[in-house]
This record gives sequence, C-alpha cells and structure tokens, in this order.
Amino acid sequence: MSLGMYNPESKTKRRSYDAGFKLKVVSRAEESNNSIASREFCVDEKQVREWRKTKADLKKFPKTKKARRGAKTSYGALEAELHTWVMECRQNGYCVTRMGIRLRALHMAKDDKLKAPGIENFVASAGWCTRFMNRFGLCLRQRTKISQKLPKDLDEKVMSFHSFIIKQRRIHNYDLGDIGNMDETPMTFDLPSNKTVARNERKHFTVVLSCLANGTKLRPVIIFKRKTLPKKVKFPPRITVRTHDKEEIWNGRPGAALKKKQSLLVWDMFRAHTSDDIKQLAKSSQVTLAVIPGGLTSVLQPLDVCLNKPFKDRVRKMWHEWMSSGQAQLTKVGNLKKPEIELIAKWVRDAWEEIPEEMVQRAFKKCGISNAMDGSEDSALYENDSSDGDPPSQSCKSTAALIG
Repeated sequence: MSLGMYNPESKTKRRSYDAGFKLKVVSRAEESNNSIASREFCVDEKQVREWRKTKADLKKFPKTKKARRGAKTSYGALEAELHTWVMECRQNGYCVTRMGIRLRALHMAKDDKLKAPGIENFVASAGWCTRFMNRFGLCLRQRTKISQKLPKDLDEKVMSFHSFIIKQRRIHNYDLGDIGNMDETPMTFDLPSNKTVARNERKHFTVVLSCLANGTKLRPVIIFKRKTLPKKVKFPPRITVRTHDKEEIWNGRPGAALKKKQSLLVWDMFRAHTSDDIKQLAKSSQVTLAVIPGGLTSVLQPLDVCLNKPFKDRVRKMWHEWMSSGQAQLTKVGNLKKPEIELIAKWVRDAWEEIPEEMVQRAFKKCGISNAMDGSEDSALYENDSSDGDPPSQSCKSTAALIG
C-alpha cells in the first residue's frame, strides 16, 4: 500500500549553520520579530528562539564555527581564568606559547578558588591545550623571521676566508683552545619578543658570548644600558655584569695569561673590528683576527650558525616558566613588570652553561674553522644541524675592550 511506504524525498534534510549566519538571524529578529527573521532566512522559528538565547556564546565563537559539538570541559573556571590571562598577555605585547599556556594552567590548578572535580589528575597535556585553544578561538601565529641576504660572490668569499684560516693554522699551529669566536647579541627584557628597541636603551641589554673550538664556553658578559648597577643587588656567580663594555674577555680566557703563543679570534665585519687601533691592540696581545666577510655571519660564525638559537630558546623557556609561575608582578597601570636584572643575569648564565661542549665543537667544524688539517673532517661543513642559530642582529659594539 502506498500510504504505508516511506518516501526518503519527503524527509527534511538537516542543515548546519555557522555562528556568523546565526548572529545575522538574531540581529534581524531583534530588529523585527522571530517570525519575520524565520521567513526571511528560511529557518525554523524555534531555531531563531534558541539562537537568541545563546547570542552571548555565539559572539565568542569564530564566525565560521558551525556546531557546538564535543564534550564540555571539566575545568570551566580554570579555563576562563586562563583565557583572561592569555588576553592580558597579548594586550601587553607579550608572546604566549603553547608551553606557556600549559605551565600557567598547572600553576592555576593549585589555586583553591579554581578547584573542580578531578582537577588533582589535571596534567595540562598537549591535547588539552589544543582543545582549550579551539574552545576560545585561539591560534598560533608564527613570528616573522628575517633571513640574512647572502652576497652574490658567496663561494669566492667563503673560499677566501677558509684559505686565511688554514694559512694561519699552518703558520702558528694553534691549539683548539686558542681558536675562538666572540659576538654580541641584543636582547630585550620582553625576552620572547622579536622586536628590537632602537632608542629606549633601558628596555634592552647586550649579551656577549665567547667560546673556543675545543668546546670551552667563556664566562658570559651581560651589559645593561644604565649608568650604575643597584648597590644592594647580588648577582649570581660565573657571569660578568656591567653597565659598559670595558671588560677584557678574550685575554681572560682560561690559561691565556700563561700562554705566550698566538691565538685566533673570529668575529664579524663590524666597522670597529677593522680599525687601526684594534689591529694594533690585537697585535700586541698576540691575537690574529679572522674577520668574517660582510653578509656571511650566518654561514661562517659559529655562534650564529649553531649556538645563538639554542641559547635564546633556553632563556625564553626560563622566561615563560617565570611568567607562568605567578612570580611576575604588575605595574600600577596593570602592565607586566620586567624581570629583575639579577634574575636576567641568572637566566643568561644558566642558558649558556646548558649548551653542551659537543655543540660548540660542532659549530666550529660546521663553519670550517677547526676541522682536521688532513681533510678528514671536511664533511662536517655539509652536515645538517637542527640547532642552526638565528640570523645575526645589528648592534652597537665597542671593540677594543673585547680583545683586552
């Protein structure tokens, strides 16, 4: 019998609407009434009523989000507070990473005000972080990386530099402990920032890193742009802190005072590095200068090629842990206070000490500076290294003090 037969074409097909469409319907319903909005947008009047009730929630969703599917979170209060924290950090210009969110969530889970059933088992997993970000419409944004433009005569300049290195090594027969690299890198108190402050010097500081081809890392020097250091501040050991850059670094390396033979110092082609005064000072200190050709520090400078990036990554990780632990304080107007300078010094020291000696040794070989003279280690020049450093940054440098 035809009356009892099922007609699939008679069944109304279910449709899914995104949040942007729903808000348009709600807006029209508020201007007129539910019935008119229902007819104009060809939706059921019951749906219009439901959407008007959930208008506040719909505004929180991305306009392209269609359904509110998935299990609700068990940590609503914690996530709401965490979302507020993320928004405050972004408004103040601070970088927020997934790791920072997870660390902050673990810290907040200890707050009695945010207790929830099962929160004692909360581990802030990577999966939870992804779901949290989806619930609040958050996404990751890659910071722009400005690569160093390599010169057209790249091969010729690299070959010339390597020829000079080999010639000096044959003449002086340097020990690996007498071959070094030194560079200054600017950093900001907002450590995750990729921006460089050019005029307000109090917002940034300079870190001088030096290392030897045998893997030795010299004591780091941190230079704060201020007139004097606080008298009551006690800085951690194994780091030199200055308000100026008149610090003998190279001649202060281990055993330098006992050695009478020459050493080889590799550094970039900053204008002051090639001045007559510097050349004379280097000669009197028995230091042979190997100046990296312009535009090639990302290829020939060990610190830039392999060491700066892992060093800065470690400092940023410490900054995130400090920020997420609740130790960070706010100013009177609600901005995040910059870390104390003694804490900055500790981070710099610890991050530099965490760099393994093997990584330093590999950096020199990758740049063709300390490879075996018989050519047996030349393959190191072409090895891919996952810890390649950041492109070098431009900074004001006073050079005479660096040689000593």
